[in-house]
Amino acid sequence: MAEYEACAMGTLVALESKAKVLEVYGDSTLVINQLNHEWETRDKKLIPYFTYIKELSLQFDKITFHHVPQENNQLVDALATLSSMFQISQNDEIPSIKMESRDHPAYCHVMEEEIGGKSWNHDIKHYLINKEYPPAISKNDKRILRQLIARFFVNENILYNTTRNIQFYDTWPATILP
Repeated sequence: MAEYEACAMGTLVALESKAKVLEVYGDSTLVINQLNHEWETRDKKLIPYFTYIKELSLQFDKITFHHVPQENNQLVDALATLSSMFQISQNDEIPSIKMESRDHPAYCHVMEEEIGGKSWNHDIKHYLINKEYPPAISKNDKRILRQLIARFFVNENILYNTTRNIQFYDTWPATILP
């Protein structure tokens, strides 16, 4: 529902901007395929969202929906979640989100290698990059690993903790050194 709400809000903004041609990019395979009529919309909770966006789509000369894999689109996922947190009526001003880019991270943490040559985060990072469990892992350890990866993501081979805005480097990056 959050993905549909984000799509609806973006479509409304495009209409308010008097756009006539719109390309919508999203990381939800379900939403994009439903809006492209490649998949049927069966969930009763999603049908009103689907219908609403299709009605909005009629106001454009051309509108297309494109899927972007989630691993390539983490920012959109975060913005979709944020947009679903706001209750906005037609007369309300849409809240803006200020984003800043920094030359260096707010906080970095270098982890030393453990005995055996692997850091504590090796399995997490390996799974996020390769989508593979370590060999000979138990069902319980798989479940624990799935719970752990929900709090991390990898970008340019750097592991990030999403809950604390921390970056874990295997080696200290030269750009961070004083």
